[in-house]
Amino acid sequence: MTNSNFAIIGGGPAGLAAAELLAQHGHDVTIYEAMPTPARKFLMAGKSGLNITHNEEFDQFKSRYGRASAALAPALDDLMPMDIRRWANEMGAETFVGSSGRVFPRAMKASPLLRNWLGRLNDLNVTLKTRHRWAGFDGDKLVFDTPEGMVKAQHDGTILALGGTSWPRLGGNGDWIEYLNQLDIDIAPFQPANCGFVVEWSDHFKEKFAGAPIKSVGATSDFGTQLGEFVITKNGVEGSLIYHHSAALRDAIAEKGRAELVLDLVPGQTVEKLITRLEKQKPKQSLSNLLRKGAKLTGAKAALVREVQPDAGKRTPAELAQLIKALPLPIIAPQPITHAISSAGGVKWDEMDSNYMLKKRPGLFVAGEMIDWEAPTGGYLITACLATGRAAASGLMQWAIRK
Repeated sequence: MTNSNFAIIGGGPAGLAAAELLAQHGHDVTIYEAMPTPARKFLMAGKSGLNITHNEEFDQFKSRYGRASAALAPALDDLMPMDIRRWANEMGAETFVGSSGRVFPRAMKASPLLRNWLGRLNDLNVTLKTRHRWAGFDGDKLVFDTPEGMVKAQHDGTILALGGTSWPRLGGNGDWIEYLNQLDIDIAPFQPANCGFVVEWSDHFKEKFAGAPIKSVGATSDFGTQLGEFVITKNGVEGSLIYHHSAALRDAIAEKGRAELVLDLVPGQTVEKLITRLEKQKPKQSLSNLLRKGAKLTGAKAALVREVQPDAGKRTPAELAQLIKALPLPIIAPQPITHAISSAGGVKWDEMDSNYMLKKRPGLFVAGEMIDWEAPTGGYLITACLATGRAAASGLMQWAIRK
C-alpha cells in the first residue's frame, strides 16, 4: 500500500504510541495537541516516580482491568509489560522492578523518557502541532481551534486519543464528548477513579491527624483485601491503598448511598494472639495505654479506633481485638473527579469494532483513557494507554488497506 496521511488527536501516551507505530510503517503522521506541550499528565505522573508497568504474572496483570479485562486483552497481549520495558530501554530509560513489583525507569522521572520519545518521533518525521484543540468535523475535514483562529485539515484516517476528564488543568477536560455526541456515539458518564474519599472526621481528629500516614494496614472491600498504606486528609482518606479499592467503594456508594472499608490495623497478628495480649493488660487503664501496650498501636492508628468506635474503651478484650482486626471505616463519597488520578467511563466498547474503530464513523479510531475502562495505580494505566494506542494504529492501517 502507498503511504497514508494520518492524524492523531491528543499527545498523551496513547497518541504518541499510535504515532510511533504508524510512522515506523512509513506513514505520514501529524499529532494535534491542545496544550502548549504534549504529555503533560504523563510528566505530572512521573514527578513522584514514573510507574510505567508492573512485573506480576501476566494473567493476574490483565485481570486488574475489571469489567474491561476481556475487551483489553488482545491489545495487552500485543504489548506485554516485558515489551514496554524493552521499549523503555530503547528510549534510554533503563527500568528496574521495585519491591512491590512496580516497574520504574532508574531515573524515576518521566522527562528523560519523554524527551527521547519525542526525539524518536521527530526522527520518524512525525509532525507535532501544539495549541490545536479539536473542534469537531466539517464534512470529512477535522476542525481545530488555534491561536490563529479555526483551521481545517484532511487526513486519510484519524485516531482520537483525548484522555478522560481527570486533571483538567493538564488538558483532559472532556470537551470532545460534544463532538462524539453529534455522531450518536454512546459514552458512559465519567466518574473519578484512583481517587480519595470523603470521611466525616470529628474536628479534633482532623485537626490533629490530617496529613498523618497510616502504614502497614490491610483494607477489605468488595474488591478484595490488600495490604498497604494511606493518608488521613482533612476531609477523608487518600493514597495507594485507597486507590486500590476506589472502584468498589465508588460503585457501592452509587448503589447503596454509602460504603465501608474494613481496616486491619495489625495485619501481622492473629485475633487470638491479640486477645491474649489485651487480656494480660491491667484493668481500668486508658484506651490509649491499652492499645499501646496490648496492640502496639499509637498515634493516628490508635486514634482511628476511638474515632470510628467512640465506645471502644468499654469493649472486652475479645471485642476490642475484633475491632482492631476489622475496623469498619464509613466512606461517604468519592472526591471530585478534578482531584482524581484517572477516570472511569468513556466511549463504550460496543461502539467500536475489534480494531478500535468507531462503527458509526469509518476511519475514526479511539484509544487511551477516553475509552470506558479503568485500572488501579501500579503501571496499569500507562500500559493500557500504550497498548490501546498501538492497537488503534494497527487497526487504522488495516482499515486503510481495505478501504
